[in-house]
Amino acid sequence: MTNKKEIIAGIIIIGNEVLSGRTKDINTSNLAEWLNSLGIEVKEVRIIPDDEQVIIDTVNELRNNFNYVFTTGGIGPTHDDITAKSISKAFSLEYGYHKEAFSILENYYKPGEFNEGRQKMAKMPITAKLIINPSSGAPGFYVENVFCLPGVPSILNSMLGGLNNVLVGGDQVLSKTLNLRTVESEIAKPLSDVQKKNNEVEIGSYPFFRAGKLGVSIVLRSTNQKKIDQCNDQILEFVKEKKIEILRKI
Repeated sequence: MTNKKEIIAGIIIIGNEVLSGRTKDINTSNLAEWLNSLGIEVKEVRIIPDDEQVIIDTVNELRNNFNYVFTTGGIGPTHDDITAKSISKAFSLEYGYHKEAFSILENYYKPGEFNEGRQKMAKMPITAKLIINPSSGAPGFYVENVFCLPGVPSILNSMLGGLNNVLVGGDQVLSKTLNLRTVESEIAKPLSDVQKKNNEVEIGSYPFFRAGKLGVSIVLRSTNQKKIDQCNDQILEFVKEKKIEILRKI
């Protein structure tokens, strides 16, 4: 499926704690949902360790392949927060105290609280543009098309609104979900036939088992609501013929 104006993004989740399973990644779904609402389609997600060379190589690869790249994690005050320094090296920029970020943090903390560890959160590429943080003071930043955000989901979410006017999106990607009590093998052939007739709609089928119910979620995605509705009607035709139950709530 191609948009009239396709804008694509990649996401890099940075953190050993995610790879080890200690921390669950929910930033991907939050970012993807927000980006879709702006007409920006996420094409790739990578989870990588807190390793400087891996971060540099991944950022440099993805920033050349996508309109936008978003990183999460590794911009806090501890020794293993190395994202900002790695981004500086990826762009061959000077790493140091960002004057505006330092000022924001200095004013955020009470006198005597802005210690050396917290000052580290003001270190980044010194020419970076800031992403204001309304939750905890410490700003994120961006260089060209790479946007660096914190790993804490609630803080990350609070910062996204500040980027709405920075990003240039394409046609908004719309979606519709149909939940059926069936198995994929029963609908594979008719669903394939519908897809062949609707090349402007991306059709995905996803098995689920919830509350004792086995079924399949069919997700239709397109930038054209009329095309989605037409596709949905065609699916409902074979669903009715096969007497498949539609699950309104799951």
